[in-house]
Amino acid sequence: MQGELRELRRLRELRAREGGRDRRAEPAGAGPARARLDQPRTARPGLITLPTYDPEAFGKLSERIARFLGTGRFIVWMTVVVIVWVGWNTLLPDAVHFDDYPFIFLTLMLSLQASYAAPLILLAQNRQDNRDRVNMEQDRARSDRNIADTEYLTREVASLRHGLGEVATRDFIRSELQSLLKEIDERRETSDVL
Repeated sequence: MQGELRELRRLRELRAREGGRDRRAEPAGAGPARARLDQPRTARPGLITLPTYDPEAFGKLSERIARFLGTGRFIVWMTVVVIVWVGWNTLLPDAVHFDDYPFIFLTLMLSLQASYAAPLILLAQNRQDNRDRVNMEQDRARSDRNIADTEYLTREVASLRHGLGEVATRDFIRSELQSLLKEIDERRETSDVL
């Protein structure tokens, strides 16, 4: 009996040193065990991990680029670059040409610029659509709250009007008091006559 107790104590100490892991309960090749079930497993060492990036920062950068691509400044600069490129390769001596007449390299550069510009513009449009959707949802919620507030105020005003119909006003009390005074005066006069 004491031998079994010593063995249990030794197993507990080993588990405490290993962070509570029980190797017998783990399947082979399962990797490190999670301390808690609501925590995701960490990546296994040895597997290739892809580089990560911040999608928000990338989205902001793409929006800045797309905004620049949609300006007159970009069109002017692009025109200047193309004119300089064509001028350099046609007007200067053949020794300094780097792209001869069909301007294949220029076409390649413009195609490359267009192939990057289109997805960046689409990404910026998608982000703008998401912002517009969120704004629309907020506007809809605000509109619903305004409608609910207006309906509540309408009910309150109606109840106040209904309640005011039953409340005695100053003019009503005056007229009632005057009629009572007249009635008292008439009774006095009739009682004096008799």
